[in-house]
Amino acid sequence: MMTMQPVLETYAPDGFTLWPVAEAESFGYLALSGGLTFAEVGTAVMRIAACNDIDPDPHAGDDRPPRPADPLGSFLHGLLTFDSPFAAGGLRVADSSTGATFLPGCCNGLEEWRAWHTVIGGSGPVSFGHDPDPVAELIGYTVRLTVDVERDDSPVIELPTIELGHLLDGAERDLTDFLTLATDWASQHLPDHTAPVAAALARALDLPMPAVSPSR
Repeated sequence: MMTMQPVLETYAPDGFTLWPVAEAESFGYLALSGGLTFAEVGTAVMRIAACNDIDPDPHAGDDRPPRPADPLGSFLHGLLTFDSPFAAGGLRVADSSTGATFLPGCCNGLEEWRAWHTVIGGSGPVSFGHDPDPVAELIGYTVRLTVDVERDDSPVIELPTIELGHLLDGAERDLTDFLTLATDWASQHLPDHTAPVAAALARALDLPMPAVSPSR
């Protein structure tokens, strides 16, 4: 059986107190979907915000406003002010028949998930990060996923293009359901920032802005 999940790179949230979070492994992955607990959503939002926790650099042409002084506003600043926030991770493909797993490499982001559609379109090999160096390419009507092209003995997953299309549809539903859940989470845990956080998460996941209900 072949599965595809949008996953976010995680690290242990040691000492984080701005909102409740779930335990997470360092250098692990959290699969995003609408089935997460609110504590897991808190972990995901913490991680995405941390990926963008970078001070504005006017010397590099960064015209974002200065970082605010309050701890919450300071931590959320990068997420809320970057036009294209980064979310470390990508799409994980697992083949239960062989045990092979295709994982995003370093510097790959969930905002790049639509690049998978270019694989089906036959645009040539598409890389999804490094260390490992995962590459997907179309060969005839089959998509070949090489777990690490730098290894001569790298595991390989092969699947028909029509199956990959169905898997991508499922991954998009998972991302959309997660965004809806995260927006609800924000309305409860970040009521003064619900709309901007939801909009920033939508940008980070390359999805349409969700509807935001009034804070409860």
